[in-house]
Amino acid sequence: MCGFAGFIGNCANLSKKDGENLLKLMNKEIHYRGPDDEGYWYSPEQNVGIGHRRLSIIDLSLAGHQPMKSNSGRYIIAFNGEIYNHSQIRNDLALKNDNSQWQGKSDTETLLAGFEHWGIKNTIERTIGMFAFSVWDSKKNILTLGRDRMGEKPLYYGWQKDSFLFGSELKAIKKHPSFDSEINLDAVTLFLRHGYVPAPYSIYKNIYKLEPGCLLTVSLTRRDPQIIRYWSLVDKALSSANKPFKGSAVDAVEQLESLTKDAIKQQMISDVPLGAFLSGGVDSSTIVALMQSQSSQPIKTFSIGFHEDEYDEIKYARPVAEHLKTDHTELYVTPKDAIKVIQELPSIYCEPFSDSSQIPTFLVSK
Repeated sequence: MCGFAGFIGNCANLSKKDGENLLKLMNKEIHYRGPDDEGYWYSPEQNVGIGHRRLSIIDLSLAGHQPMKSNSGRYIIAFNGEIYNHSQIRNDLALKNDNSQWQGKSDTETLLAGFEHWGIKNTIERTIGMFAFSVWDSKKNILTLGRDRMGEKPLYYGWQKDSFLFGSELKAIKKHPSFDSEINLDAVTLFLRHGYVPAPYSIYKNIYKLEPGCLLTVSLTRRDPQIIRYWSLVDKALSSANKPFKGSAVDAVEQLESLTKDAIKQQMISDVPLGAFLSGGVDSSTIVALMQSQSSQPIKTFSIGFHEDEYDEIKYARPVAEHLKTDHTELYVTPKDAIKVIQELPSIYCEPFSDSSQIPTFLVSK
């Protein structure tokens, strides 16, 4: 999963050691996002610090350690997520006669090479993946934050006093001494209406979520964050509506299967074991079936069950797992299990969140 946190500004009196200790304090709050490795980069001269917690998925070696510097030293990145087509991006760089000296095979290193060759926006437009990142341009003294097209990975930011804070979760940002915990009453209204706090708002005043498909730039000399949208779901939907599919029903089925199969194949690239949630419904059953069709080993699947028959999904998931011959694991949830999780919810979620499925989702993830 990975996670990061950092800050710019209001650090003139911090030594390098003190800055790194502050980053350690912030990132300790999200240690569970990245239990495999941790790293910190702080520049007293530029008043900027970035910390990272790593969950190793691709390239388990130290070559994937973050924060990571580009070959020239210009860019320093902390990255959370996965770029599914990063191998193709490396091939594209080679065709452009890029002279990147690869230290490893991580997608983070691929991004940095792309930033140096094409720039940040042009590189991100080439990517297929789920991600959030922070990258410091030490040449221009500009911080860039980015989030994937659909907002799968979280990213918070905002000015607090003279510090610009950012991170994967609010609990990391809250450890910075400049953080002000004033509640955003407008966000409370939104929560009561929707059951969650929608982007770009957060539950705290002057702290925001970067919206999906956006890049943000900010610096100490240009405090107002500049946000550009590099991809829009609305624009994509309108564009598709103006160019409707003209094939037959059979053609539509074949194309949907081909596209879905290819998307799943890209997400199965990993140096660690893979698994999938299986409820027995159409969505998860289709995904698991296409995973299993592209794997020589049984796919690991996980299902949550309830002793109350009307809520129990295992009776649907188990036949699918047996048919596909997956390596299946089931967990039946009791009222005691649910009550125990309720006590942990404030430490799991950074903001009020009313989705009733959060309890079984946490348990199946665990």
